[in-house]
Order: sequence, then C-alpha cells, then structure tokens
Amino acid sequence: MHLARFARIRLAHLPTPLEPLPRLSEELGVDLWIKRDDCTGLAGGGNKTRKLEFLLGAAFEQDADTLVTQGAVQSNHVRQTAAAAAAHGLACEIILEERTGSKATDYVGNGNVLLDRLFGATLRTVPGGTDMVAELETTADAVRSRGGKPYVIPGGGSNPIGALGYVDCAREIVVQADEMDLEVHRIVTATGSAGTHAGLVAGLAVMGADIPVLGIGVRAPKDRQEANVFKLAEETAA
Repeated sequence: MHLARFARIRLAHLPTPLEPLPRLSEELGVDLWIKRDDCTGLAGGGNKTRKLEFLLGAAFEQDADTLVTQGAVQSNHVRQTAAAAAAHGLACEIILEERTGSKATDYVGNGNVLLDRLFGATLRTVPGGTDMVAELETTADAVRSRGGKPYVIPGGGSNPIGALGYVDCAREIVVQADEMDLEVHRIVTATGSAGTHAGLVAGLAVMGADIPVLGIGVRAPKDRQEANVFKLAEETAA
C-alpha cells in the first residue's frame, strides 16, 4: 500500500515516541511500551490527528469549504476536527450527541466544548440515540443550501480514508521497534469507532508483520465490534 498516492495535509508531530514503562512493567510482570500518540500536537494531541491528515487531504481534493462531523459532547475527535478546520481556513459544523445525560455546566460548556467554540466551530446538540448518520447528511444539505461545499467526516474519523492514518502508524511502530531491536508480541488499543484498530490491522497485514492487535472495546458488544473492525480493515487495505 503506497500512502503517497493519497492526498494528505500534515498536521501531526511525527513520529510520536515509543517509550518503555519500566515501573508498570515490573508491577505487572510484562515488558510494556507505550506509543505516545498523545503527542501528535494538534489542539492538545490525540489519535484523531493521524486520521485527519488524510481526511483533510480528501476534503481539499473535493474543494470543500466546510467540515461536517459528529461525536459525543466531550469528543476529542470533534475538538481536533475543529482545530484542523481553523488551522486551514475551513468552516466546521459539529453535531454533539448527549450520550451521558449529564447537564453539569463543566460537562456541557467546558473542556472540549469550550475549545470547539474557541476554534470557531458551529455546534448543535441532539439527544442520545439520535441517528447521527442522518444528522450528518441533514447538516451537509444545509451547508449546500447556503452555497457551501461540505465534506462529511464520520464519528471518530473512522472510514477507509481516516484509517490510513493508522496504516501509517503501524509502519511507524514496526520501524521504531526494528531500530530499537524490540520484539513486539502484541499491540493493545482502545476500539470504539474502529478506525484506529482497523488501520493498525490493515497496516500490519500489508507489511507482513505478524503482530496481533487486541482492541479493548469502549462501546459496542464484542461480536459487533469485531465485525466492524474486520470490515473497515478490509475496506482500508483494498
């Protein structure tokens, strides 16, 4: 897979460090290392920056002037999307889903929500359980009706374009491990919208690296999440 054939806007500070965790390793009796994707740099860092490099590239290829995305009220993906839009002169329309039911002031108006607003994004909140795919399309249609050109980014930035960010991360991990003479037996990651997990699986597969990836589910039941990851990994590697 030649990532150079995909449009990409550089946003992240790469490569991120691969660091040992000696005290936790001693406590647990295993040799643990951590891939520091909290250090990607965009708006406080996080894993979504890697995905947004390719998603923003695709948006510019389509001459978009507005990014449209969704997430939970305190979504890190939303924060980083709003920051990427601000950095590159794009408007940003965000739909926030009330998944927790919390009405606490600091939850609904501080943290990432405050940053979203500081980055100039337009926010709209909907109840938990709302059809967010339909809401994305409704918002995109509203942008078009005003003469804008929306680019829709799914929750978590998780589609075959966004997952390319973690195909690249898989390459980065393998290269760093080789340089450190480090044998990696397993990669463990959170898995929610599936893009990070699927990108790692696809990237390792196309490199021929025999490293299993264990996802720790944060939302969907195990069987459904495994199917989501497998489907997205196949689409990403295609």
